[in-house]
Amino acid sequence: MEEYDKTYNENPYFELFQRQKTKQLSIGRHSYNYRIKQLNKLKIAIGKTYRDRILEALRKDLGKPKVESELTEVYQIIGEIKHAKTHLHKWMRKHKVKTPLSMLGATSHYIYEPKGVCLIISPWNFPFNLTFGPLVSAIAAGNSAIIKPSEMTPSSSALMAEIVAQVFKEDEVALVEGEVETSTQLLKLPFNHIFFTGSPNVGKIIMTAAAKHLTSVTLELGGKSPTIIDETANIDKAAKKIIWGKFMNAGQICVSPDYVLINNSIKDKFVEACKKWLGHFYSEKPENSDSYSRIVTQKHFERLKAHLDNAKSLNAKIEIGGQIDGESKYISPTIVSGLKESASLLEHEIFGPILPVVTYNDLGEAIDYINSKERPLALYIYSKSRTNTKRILNHTRAGGTCINNNVIHYSNHNLPFGGINNSGIGKSHGFYGFKVFSNQRAVVRQHTYGINELLFPPYTRFKETLARLTIKWF
Repeated sequence: MEEYDKTYNENPYFELFQRQKTKQLSIGRHSYNYRIKQLNKLKIAIGKTYRDRILEALRKDLGKPKVESELTEVYQIIGEIKHAKTHLHKWMRKHKVKTPLSMLGATSHYIYEPKGVCLIISPWNFPFNLTFGPLVSAIAAGNSAIIKPSEMTPSSSALMAEIVAQVFKEDEVALVEGEVETSTQLLKLPFNHIFFTGSPNVGKIIMTAAAKHLTSVTLELGGKSPTIIDETANIDKAAKKIIWGKFMNAGQICVSPDYVLINNSIKDKFVEACKKWLGHFYSEKPENSDSYSRIVTQKHFERLKAHLDNAKSLNAKIEIGGQIDGESKYISPTIVSGLKESASLLEHEIFGPILPVVTYNDLGEAIDYINSKERPLALYIYSKSRTNTKRILNHTRAGGTCINNNVIHYSNHNLPFGGINNSGIGKSHGFYGFKVFSNQRAVVRQHTYGINELLFPPYTRFKETLARLTIKWF
C-alpha cells in the first residue's frame, strides 16, 4: 500500500479516487431498491428541480433553442433513466445457462457485477445528455464514478457540478471541473473503467493512458458519417430529414450526416429540396432564427471557417449559405458541391453546419468511396430499393445505420449505440450501457460428484480411453 501511495499521492485527485475505491465493494452490494432510489433522485433533479436552469445554461453555452434542448438533452436523460428502471431487476438477476453433460453434477450461471471506480469524460456538444446518460448506466450497474465534463461549456459544467453535489455523496459520484490538465491527472489513476465521448484523436490518448493500468474503455467517438441517396429515393423527404439531422445544434453532433453521396442524376433536385426545407426550418435569414444554434467556441468557428476557405480556394460551389459572423460565432446552414478529393471538408470530420454533396454515377462507386475511409459511427441510406439497401448494408461497415432517416437510432434505448474502430469501441444505452459498466462473471456450482473426477491423475489406459470417448461424444 505504501508503494501505491508513493505513486499517486502527488496527484490532486488521488484522495477522491481512494475514497471511492475504499467504498466500491459496499456500493457494488447496493440493492436493486437503492440503485432505483439513486436513479429517481437524478430523474427529479434533471426533469424538475434544475430543468429551467439546464435550458438556460445550454442557451448561454451553445445558443440552443429551448425545444431542441428539451428533446436532445432532458428527454434523452429521462428516457435513459426510465428504461433502466423498467429493466434493472432483470439485468441484475442471475442468468442461468446450460451445463454440458461432461460436467454432470454441476449447474452454471452468470451474473453482472460492477466494475468498480469509473471515470466518465464527457464532451461539450450535448453536455448534460452525454454526461448523465453514461452515469445512469454506471449507477444502474452499481459503480462509483468521477465525472470530468468539458471546459468548453462552462455554464453547463458548473450547473452539472451543482446537480451532482446535491444528488450524490462524493464517495459515490463526484464531478471535477477543469481543463486538459485535469483530464491528464485523472487518467494517471488506476480506474476500473473509463467511458469517454469525444474525437478519435483524443480517444487514442485515452486508450494509451488506460493501457498502463489495463483499464477497460468505452470510446464513443465520431468520424465522417456518410449518407447515400440513390435514384429511387423520395428526394423531398430525404432532404427534409437530412436538413433536420445535419443542422440541429448547428451540425455539432457526432451522428449528424457528415457528407452526402448522391446519384448524379438527382443532385440538383436534392439541392432545391434542401433550399426549401432550410427556409421552412430556419427562415430565409437563419441568423435571426430562434431555432438555430451557434458554434461553441471561437476556435471551432475558425476551424470551420478554414474549411470553407479551403473549399473556395479549390473552386468548390457554395450551393446554399456560406455566410459567417465571427462576433456571434454564426455560420449559416451551408451546402457545398464540386469538392476536389483533397478538400479538407472531405478529409476531416466537419462537426459543424457545412454539408458536402458528392456525386456518383454507379452505386458501387459510392460503396467503394465509403470503404476507402475509416469506418464511420453512422451510415445513412435513402432508397426505395430493397436490393440497393441490402447491397449497401452487406458491403459496408458502420457503428449504426438508419434507412430513410438519420440520427434517430441514437434515441432507441433498446439498440446498442457506438462505433467501430476509429469511430469507437464498445456500446452504450440501455442494457448495453449497463453491460459495459459491468463484469460478466461466470459461476459454476458443483452439487454432486463430478464426472470429470474420473479423469483425475494418475492416467491409466482406462482413463485414456475414457478421455477419447469424452472428446468424441461430449
